[in-house]
Amino acid sequence: MSMVDGRTLEPSQAAFEAEAELVLRDADAVLLVDNFERIQGLEGWLRERFLPRVPMGALVVIAGQYAPDMRWQADPGWAGALEVLPLRDLRAEDAQALMDSCGVPAELRQPLLAFAGGHPLALLLGAAVAVKDGGASRRWMPNQDVVATLLDQLVGELPSAAHRHALEICAHAYMTTEDLLRAALPEDAGRLFGWLRRLPFVESSSLGLFPHDLVREVLEADLRWRDPEGYAVMHDRMHAHLAERVRTTRDVDVLGAVAALLYLHRDNSALADFHRCHDEGEFQEEVLRKEDVGTLLRVATTAEGAASAGCAAFWAERQPQAFRLYRRTETGEPVAFSAWLRLAELDEEELTADPIVAQAWAHARATTPLRAGEHLAVSRLWALPPYRGNSPVMDLIQWRVIGNCLRAERMAWSYIAIQRPNKAWVEHLRRYGMCDISEQPRLGDDVYTLFVHDWRAVPVQAWLERMNHLLVDGCADGPSAAVAELAVLSQAEFAEAVRKALRQLSRLDALAASPLTRTRLIAERAGQDPAAALGDLLRQAIDDLREDPRSVKFHRALSVTFLRGASTQELAAEHLGLPFTTYRRHLTAGIERLCADLWHRELYGTNAPAYRST
Repeated sequence: MSMVDGRTLEPSQAAFEAEAELVLRDADAVLLVDNFERIQGLEGWLRERFLPRVPMGALVVIAGQYAPDMRWQADPGWAGALEVLPLRDLRAEDAQALMDSCGVPAELRQPLLAFAGGHPLALLLGAAVAVKDGGASRRWMPNQDVVATLLDQLVGELPSAAHRHALEICAHAYMTTEDLLRAALPEDAGRLFGWLRRLPFVESSSLGLFPHDLVREVLEADLRWRDPEGYAVMHDRMHAHLAERVRTTRDVDVLGAVAALLYLHRDNSALADFHRCHDEGEFQEEVLRKEDVGTLLRVATTAEGAASAGCAAFWAERQPQAFRLYRRTETGEPVAFSAWLRLAELDEEELTADPIVAQAWAHARATTPLRAGEHLAVSRLWALPPYRGNSPVMDLIQWRVIGNCLRAERMAWSYIAIQRPNKAWVEHLRRYGMCDISEQPRLGDDVYTLFVHDWRAVPVQAWLERMNHLLVDGCADGPSAAVAELAVLSQAEFAEAVRKALRQLSRLDALAASPLTRTRLIAERAGQDPAAALGDLLRQAIDDLREDPRSVKFHRALSVTFLRGASTQELAAEHLGLPFTTYRRHLTAGIERLCADLWHRELYGTNAPAYRST
């Protein structure tokens, strides 16, 4: 038997023949070629020139990271002589046997398997280090020497820093697509995606590319240790891209988009149990069809009783589009339903039919009522007993709720109703900024808890930033985790605050006390001092009136009064050459127009189409 090692061999035909000469002369010889990826350039010559000279009976085994060129299988002459064997991870019993042979103590096996899976080299390296470390425990993690060795063996030398960065993005994401790569690494995304898909430890699926679990773990561990700042920058770009995908994707793709976003939180121990990545297709979500209503009532009755089933029947007739059905894919068995009830106006029939909705309305009206064009949403769910609590189906329902929240337009409040939630669920939802209220509605004999979030006080972007913090810093506590709540003003309160701020425009200290500094208008001007931002906003809003010919006279009255600082209104009128009563009419109308413009932007955002008075 002879052996050729691609790591030490000069990549030339002559050098290979010199090392493998025995197999050309002996029909009983065995030639082992290892690390063939280091001499991959010899593959065509090996197939066409060298191997046809090997005598019948000799055995040649070639091991390398890359699959054989397709021309091997396309050539009929190799059909009966070539066998390709992909090397997979060790089976569970084989991995246990390997750890037996290495003397790994029982308490170290779970963390070692969690890190290495069934990868033989990772198991051997990890076992050697873990056994040697007398203080190792169930919290054992591989040291950087193990990680560096595995990176060298599994990944090897990369062509450039851009290639390494692309591989790190692939390791961090659940699935990597070219558009995700472009968002995190704008240059050469197409070329780098093509390179990734050819790597031997990267696989393809219908959703994109993903690396071998072990490669993913060692790349993540190495980057977080080697360049924590670079890791955070990469993560932030991916987080922003995936959040935008949730908001813009088709409804049928929402669950997958939310799962990809939450996958970035997989290393956070506080959230990990709620964000498992399940086998693709284990359960499926469907919209409610008319013929499913009977099944809904049976599931609701079994899950929560007749009173809750009555509510489900009421809403299935009134808002059938709000419902989703969840089936076990293998059997088609319906196991749960969810509903996202969108409510814009009080309806006495709805309040009477559903005490949970009635309590949501009572809370909203007593706290900060809905403003024109806003709505609230109530999330309801019914799951058969085996699927309640911490289960894959509940994860899917949770992903749908998160998707609904991120995609909603003009939603003021969201409410999640849960029947007798356990402590883990209460703590979990609180981490998400969903606070339980003291009033607990009843349906029949059952008590429900309502978890509520005010999306005007903590909008989507602020909520996403908080969730991002949970991953990067590893906890939900501390000053950096706090999200400053925005002021939720009625239209009358908002207009009065604008009038007062106009009078105080030259005084930054007075503007700092304005409730307008805590509104959406100023929050969207991140990075500025709130008082200075408010002053700039008011000046710009006055200037913008010049763009509308119908408002030029309003602009002149406002500009002379508040920007040029006329000491009295009489002097302002004189400066404009207007009768005092005409000036007062223009000023009053200008202030009203300014309030309307800013209120429109407060409700719809600074990028909304401009307000036009009628």
